[in-house]
Amino acid sequence: MIIKAHAKINIALDVLDRREDNYHNLDMVMIPLELHDSIDISLLPSAYDTYITCDDVSLETGQYNLCTIALNAMRQKYQFKNQFRIHIHKSIPMSAGLGGGSSDAAAVIHGICSLLKIKPDPKEIIELCRKIGSDVPFCYAGVPAHVTGVGEVVEPISVAKDYFVLIVKPAEGLSTKTVYQHYDELEKDHVNVSEVIKALASGDDAALAANIGNALERPAISLYPEVEKIKNALKAEGFNLVLMSGSGSSVFALSENSRKIAKVEAKFTKLGYTVIQTTFHLPSKGK
Repeated sequence: MIIKAHAKINIALDVLDRREDNYHNLDMVMIPLELHDSIDISLLPSAYDTYITCDDVSLETGQYNLCTIALNAMRQKYQFKNQFRIHIHKSIPMSAGLGGGSSDAAAVIHGICSLLKIKPDPKEIIELCRKIGSDVPFCYAGVPAHVTGVGEVVEPISVAKDYFVLIVKPAEGLSTKTVYQHYDELEKDHVNVSEVIKALASGDDAALAANIGNALERPAISLYPEVEKIKNALKAEGFNLVLMSGSGSSVFALSENSRKIAKVEAKFTKLGYTVIQTTFHLPSKGK
């Protein structure tokens, strides 16, 4: 069984406060993309042990991999003894703020449920996802959403336009933990998330451009100025909808003009960046 694990971008990301458990309460708008990893998962005979492999040798596939953590969490919750072969075909850049690891974990959960015919309680499976990682509940839902709490509250939203998306990732990635630690030390930026939701629903580009924002950009840029360089370069190309995704380091631009996206993709590729052209993954497109 092959399951698509879709990347995500944050059209809005606001950090509300730091909790006693050191996590942060968030207010976000997240959109799944057609860009995806592929998770090949199958049952093995009981004499075998589960093994997880990846075609990207830089990805750690042992106990700290989110797919391993997801499998172990499912095994503990549902008390099955089945063994699996799981292969990850990577297309989503790592340490990019695109949710690749979280989406892979969510795909493993979907795959196990399908193979073992588990019909999970919706609230219980979201809580299980939350314990694996803050983006996993959204990735499990797989629809454009307003996401709050520490990622466990996922409310689907309406999106009027299917934008083309240009993703530009510099050579280095950024650690989510390090970016949040730096956020706590700096002046805070905030985002009007409700206006972003309204703009997406109405297809109002001007309103979206006026309100799009990511509270983690300031700390990310202070750690890695290349992020701001890419943002400014994309804006200089005439894109109005430009933002860093998640905790970075990738930056995306949205446009309805596919020719313009393709032209700029070629230009940034020549500059040595990892550049990907994709689109929104909306419910109307199916899985």
